[in-house]
Amino acid sequence: MAQPTAAPGVGPNPALPAPDKDGLIPTVNIAPAERWPEGKMPRAPAGFTVTAFATGLDHPRWVYTLPNGDVLVAESNKPGPEPGTKDVHSEGLKGKAMGVVMKRAGAGVPSADRITLLRDADGDGIAESRTEFLKGLKSPFGMALVGDQLYIANADAIVRVPYERGQTKSSATPSHVTDLPAGANHHWTKNIIASADGKQLYATVGSNSNIGDNGMQAEQGRAAIWQVDLPGGAKRLFASGLRNPNGLGWEPHSKVLWTVVNERDELGNDLVPDYLTSVKEGAFYGWPWSYWGQNVDARVQPPNPEMVAKAIAPDYGLGAHRAPLGLAFSDERMPAPYANGAFIGQHGSWNRKELAGYNVVFVPFAEGKPAGAPVEFLTGFLSSDGKAYGRPVGVALDGKGALLVADDVGNAIWRVAPQK
Repeated sequence: MAQPTAAPGVGPNPALPAPDKDGLIPTVNIAPAERWPEGKMPRAPAGFTVTAFATGLDHPRWVYTLPNGDVLVAESNKPGPEPGTKDVHSEGLKGKAMGVVMKRAGAGVPSADRITLLRDADGDGIAESRTEFLKGLKSPFGMALVGDQLYIANADAIVRVPYERGQTKSSATPSHVTDLPAGANHHWTKNIIASADGKQLYATVGSNSNIGDNGMQAEQGRAAIWQVDLPGGAKRLFASGLRNPNGLGWEPHSKVLWTVVNERDELGNDLVPDYLTSVKEGAFYGWPWSYWGQNVDARVQPPNPEMVAKAIAPDYGLGAHRAPLGLAFSDERMPAPYANGAFIGQHGSWNRKELAGYNVVFVPFAEGKPAGAPVEFLTGFLSSDGKAYGRPVGVALDGKGALLVADDVGNAIWRVAPQK
């Protein structure tokens, strides 16, 4: 196994530095999008083979493996704000700086608003066919098959279409299941996962700002994970105070729900750690008033000591500004060092002097909990001069147990398989 990464803010009880004072212009350092040169691809540890499962996609963000081995890819990007809403964090000098840099990072392309189906019929690790499975969606992201219904998380709602095994295209008009908070869409990605019995979905909804910049009225129902009853769509808050949760996974031994969360910006290079945590029903994780438990964020006004007192710390720090998005628990189809733990797709930093993230890491587990430092599993996304050949987002195991990685800058799906 590769050597663990050593960095501040990593582990179950990370030391936290004092916050930097917030300036007029935040630290902005993001790897500009370069795309993959001919002949280059990401690097995996010894004993694994990396192949381009699919290339030439349009900003692929999320991957989902169907029971027959077909792979669904959400080709998607940020939608515009809802009518009558605004994101004050995107205005002024900060907003202009961020807008320019995010475009350089490859995040300024229009959303394809579709789901594409990839099929590797001959089992060689490369999808030889692709089909436009469903189009006309609204910045789709998470997907979940429950029985014969495929559920899709748009930026503003969960919808569903019928699905038959082996189907390559859907002509159905998506049926509305339930609305999801939208608004300014500062964090637009919505992910979903089904319970083991298929009676509920769990849906992630990120905040509408960094630290409540648009007012807490704009944050109603956000920075949270919702529980949605099926098939009717009634929902309730399951956990809150999670600034921007994305990946979801059921830890296979404990059967507990886990998520990865992007924490707040503009407090320093090593603050606040992004994290991996189990999701406790009814728990409050601090956002926006505090971080990593009850560490008060003095920028948030007015203060709310009552909510701070309720805040619990997450389970495991991943380091600040890594932008963890994808989460997939491993299984015994991976070789022993990687058979028990979590693969995490880290999109990469923007609010840090030294670049961090831009990789896939593996966090080993034992007895249902993290049991060691993260190790780099898929690297090579950055060039020697700090440009981004790609940026990892969603991760998933395919039908044979190999890891699939959605790369939204490289417009590719990478497959990492154990050598036989």
